[in-house]
Amino acid sequence: MSEIGLVEIFGMAEAIALIGTLFVILYLSRKQMQSLSLDIETKVLNDLNERMHAITTEGIERPDLVKVLNKANISPEIEFAYNILFTFAHVFHMRQRKVLRDYEWTGWVRGIKSTFERGTIMDIWKSNVSMEWFDPAFREFINTEIVPSIKKQ
Repeated sequence: MSEIGLVEIFGMAEAIALIGTLFVILYLSRKQMQSLSLDIETKVLNDLNERMHAITTEGIERPDLVKVLNKANISPEIEFAYNILFTFAHVFHMRQRKVLRDYEWTGWVRGIKSTFERGTIMDIWKSNVSMEWFDPAFREFINTEIVPSIKKQ
C-alpha cells in the first residue's frame, strides 16, 4: 500500500476548497440572477400599471374618450372604481411576486376589505361590468377572500 504524505493531503484539501468555492460562487450568482430577473419583471409591471393609470385618468377627465374602449355609457364612478380595482390588482400581483412583505400585504387586504365594505365598489364588482379586464387569479382572490368576508359581517 502506498502512503499518502502530508503534502498530498494539503494538495487534495486545496483542490476540494477550490471546488467548494466555485460551487458557492455559482450558487450566489444564480440567486443574484433570479433576484435581478424579479426586479426587471417588477419594473415592467410597474411601468404597465402607470400606463393603465394614465389611461384611466384620461378617461375620467375626458369621458368622451371612454367609448374607444367600451361603447357602453360608463359613469365616472365606474371609471374611478376601475382605477381603484386596477391598483388593487397591481398590489395583488406584487404580492404574488413576493415584492410585498406580509405586514404590507395584511394592510392592503384590510384596505381592500374596507373599500368593498364601505363603498359602492362591491356593487360595481358584482355587476360584472368588463371583469374580463382583470386577471383570473385576481378575480378569484376577490371572489374567494374579500367578498365572502364582507357577507359574514
